[in-house]
Amino acid sequence: MHHHRLSEFLIGLLFGLGLIVAGMTDPSKVLGFLDLAGAWDPSLAFVMGGAILVGLGAFALAKKRTRSFLGGAMHLPTSSQIDRRLVLGSVLFGAGWGLAGFCPGPAIVSLGAGNTKAAAFVLALLAGMALFELAEKQKTKLLAQG
Repeated sequence: MHHHRLSEFLIGLLFGLGLIVAGMTDPSKVLGFLDLAGAWDPSLAFVMGGAILVGLGAFALAKKRTRSFLGGAMHLPTSSQIDRRLVLGSVLFGAGWGLAGFCPGPAIVSLGAGNTKAAAFVLALLAGMALFELAEKQKTKLLAQG
C-alpha cells in the first residue's frame, strides 16, 4: 500500500509542476486567456490542447485495460448524458475560473506556494463542496420521506 501512496504523491507532484510550468497557477495568465475581446493570451490554448491529446491517449489505453498500472480496478465514467446538473456545474465552474483565474488544481498548487488569493479560492471551493454535500443529503432525506 505504501508504494501506491508514493506513486500518488509523485504523480501529484508531476501534475503540480506541470501546472506551474504551463502558467496555470498565475491568475493573470489565465484571465488573459479568457479575455477574448481584450489582450488575449492564446498560450494556454496550447496547454489545453496538449492536455487533451494526452488525455485521449490515456483514456484509449485505459479502456483496453481492466486493471490500473498499480493493480487497482479501473473505474472509468460510463455516463454520456448531458443533463441539467452537468450544465449548471460547468457554468459555475467556468464562472469561478473566469472570476478568480483559478481552477481547483492550480489553486491548491498556488496555496502551497503561499498565495493568499488562492487561499480564499480554496476556502470558497471547500465551502461550495460542503454546501453541495448538505444539499444532496437533504434531497436524499426528502426523497426517502416520500
